[in-house]
Amino acid sequence: MTTPIAHEALPPGVTTLADHERHARSVLDDAHWAYLFGAAADEITASRNIEAWRALELLPRVLQPVAGGHTRVELLGRTLAHPILIAPMACQGLAHPHAEHATALAAAALGAGLVLSTQASVSLEDIAAAYLPQSGRGPLWFQLYLQPDRAFTAELVQRAEAAGFEALVLTVDAPVQGARDSERRSGFRLPAGMGAVNLAGLRHPPPRALAEGQSALFDDLLTHAPGWDDVAWLRSVTRLPVLLKGVLHPDDARQAVASGASGLIVSNHGGRTLDTAVTTAASLPRIAQAVSGDLPLLVDGGIRRGTDVLKAIGLGANAVLVGRPVLHGLATAGATGVAHVLRLLRDELEIAMALTGCRTLAQAASVLAPAGR
Repeated sequence: MTTPIAHEALPPGVTTLADHERHARSVLDDAHWAYLFGAAADEITASRNIEAWRALELLPRVLQPVAGGHTRVELLGRTLAHPILIAPMACQGLAHPHAEHATALAAAALGAGLVLSTQASVSLEDIAAAYLPQSGRGPLWFQLYLQPDRAFTAELVQRAEAAGFEALVLTVDAPVQGARDSERRSGFRLPAGMGAVNLAGLRHPPPRALAEGQSALFDDLLTHAPGWDDVAWLRSVTRLPVLLKGVLHPDDARQAVASGASGLIVSNHGGRTLDTAVTTAASLPRIAQAVSGDLPLLVDGGIRRGTDVLKAIGLGANAVLVGRPVLHGLATAGATGVAHVLRLLRDELEIAMALTGCRTLAQAASVLAPAGR
C-alpha cells in the first residue's frame, strides 16, 4: 500500500460482527459515532433492514453432495471469489487514522470488491494505485454523486478512468440529505484537515433569490437535482459501466434498464435518507422480477451474517455490499479488523451453504423457506 500499515491485533473477545460493533462504540466519541453510524429521523429503516434479513427463514436440504462447492459469482464479466463487496462510505478517517488505506488493504487481501466513496478522505488515485496491483483482489468501483457543475463531474469521472477504476456507481437516492437527528444532536463537525479530498475545487452555485413563500429546498436546492437525462449524459462521457445505487421501486428498475444502466444496487442508503422506506430485503425480489435478469443486481442494508448473504443471493442478488460492519472493524483494529469482518462473513456464508445443501450459490433460491409457510 502507499502508506505503510502496521498490523493490529484484535481486542480480546472480538469474535463476531456484533462484537466489532460494541468495541467500535467504546472507542469512538459520540459525535463521530453519530456521523458514521446514525440514520435518518427515528432510525426505523436502519433497524428494520437488519430485522428483515433475520426474519427470512432457510429451509435446509440434507445429505446433499456439497463437496467441491464454492462461493464464486460472475459480475460484470469477472469471476469473483465470493459475492461480498465493501459499500461506499465517506470520511473513514473518522473511524481510524489509516482510513480508506486500511479498508483497501483488507479488501484486497480478502478478495472483496471495493467501492470508493466520492467523499473519501483519501484521493481516488492513491487508493487505486494501492489496490489494483494486489493479486486476488476484487473489482474496484468509484461511487459518484452528480454535481451541479457538469464540467467538474466529467473531470472527476476522467480521473477515475485514468486511475484504473472499473465501474461507476451513481448514487440516485439522495437529492437531499436525510433528517439525521442524532448527527445534528451531537453537534458533529469534521475535524480540521479532514474532508472530501476528491471534491477539492468544486464550486457550488450561489443561492437563488427567493420570493416570499418560496422554498429554499424546492425552489433552489432541488433545481440542481439530477434526473434520468443526467444518467444518459453520464453514460455519454465515460467508457465505464454505470450502476445505479438506491433503487427500490420496480418502475425505476425498469427505467434503469431502458436508460442503459449496467447494473442496479437495491439500497435505501442504510436508512440514512428516508426513514420508514421499504427494507432492501423486501424490495429486492420485486426489483429482480422487474428486471428479469436483464442486468446485475446488488443489495445493501442490514447485512450482518453470512446467512444474510445467502438469503440475498436467493432473492435475486448477484452480490451484496457491506457498510457499517466494515467501519466497525476499521474502528476496532484498522485493516486487521476489516479483514476479520470480511473473513467472518465469507466463513459464515460457506457454513450456511454447507448446512443448507447448497454446493454453489446458484442453488440459494431453493433453500429459502416460503413466506407465510
